[in-house]
Amino acid sequence: MPLTQTDLNHILKNTEPLWQRAANKRFFITGGTGFIGKWLLESFAYANRRLNLNCQMLVLSRWPEKFVRQYHHFANFDEIKFLKAEVENFEFPDGKFDYIIHAATEASATLNTEKPLEMTDTIIEGTKRTLNFARQCGAKRFLFLSSGAVYGKQPDNLPLMPENHNGAPDPLDILSAYGQAKRTAELFCGIYYKNYGIETTIARCFALVGPYLNLNIHYAIGNFIRDALKGGPIIVNGDGTPLRSYLYAADLAIWLWTMLFKAEPSTAYNVGSDIPISIADLAHKIAAIVSDKCKVQIAKKPGLITERQRYVPCIDKARTELGLDCWTILEDSIKRTIQFYRGKKQDNFYE
Repeated sequence: MPLTQTDLNHILKNTEPLWQRAANKRFFITGGTGFIGKWLLESFAYANRRLNLNCQMLVLSRWPEKFVRQYHHFANFDEIKFLKAEVENFEFPDGKFDYIIHAATEASATLNTEKPLEMTDTIIEGTKRTLNFARQCGAKRFLFLSSGAVYGKQPDNLPLMPENHNGAPDPLDILSAYGQAKRTAELFCGIYYKNYGIETTIARCFALVGPYLNLNIHYAIGNFIRDALKGGPIIVNGDGTPLRSYLYAADLAIWLWTMLFKAEPSTAYNVGSDIPISIADLAHKIAAIVSDKCKVQIAKKPGLITERQRYVPCIDKARTELGLDCWTILEDSIKRTIQFYRGKKQDNFYE
């Protein structure tokens, strides 16, 4: 099921002046078949056709045939081609590419827990390989999708996490493999800008929501939507007190295209919403949107909320330097995600 005209128009409206610099250019993207990647591919094709840009995009994917079988409408985008390969060792395609987006490596909690070495190698070696390809193909602009996990645990006295926070994940905790590897990959981006002039920009993504979000991995908001659409109850595994914030995927696409085209090189930006909500309140909000009969079950009773876990970014830098914002309120973000999954055929529901 394709994205809605409303969302695609929203993305184009807020990025249209930027696309002129992309006319007749070639794009290369890793991770293009994931949640974020699908939004980038569809919005790219939409802008390309509406603005007559004559752009081309090559998408690196492990299983492009499977992807196109599952998402048939991507086969209609003649400007998008696929390269079947692994990100750590792909053979460099021929020709010049102007823009590169490195979005490979999903934030898989299972892989991080059970195979931290594989997680680390995929992120670090994949980033080095893609940066080396940027050198070879003459690309000047390179967007790396990092994560708020690079900061480690958010201090209790820090309501919003700024880009200049000096915290870090515990290097002796193997569960920090994802965050540590993203930190190292960011370092490579800085080195390749200094040594080779590749204009790297880093997007530190926080929690997101929207169509194409996988409802069956470790994202709480996806699990809650899944439970609600099945009739409930929505299961909250903890006490519901942790704080999160959610950026809608159409807004996310605007942020990422803007960063690719105009952000300062060798600079990191937080990508997310700065409006916090507790996990318990999120579950109740989703239940109310789906059905007044949907119940919420919280596994643990909350104690004194003196040290509550939070994962909420400060986005003043993106607002001030790039004119970005959170245009879509959380309630509308949830409604649009639910509408998308209600419109999907049942055999594609749980991807």
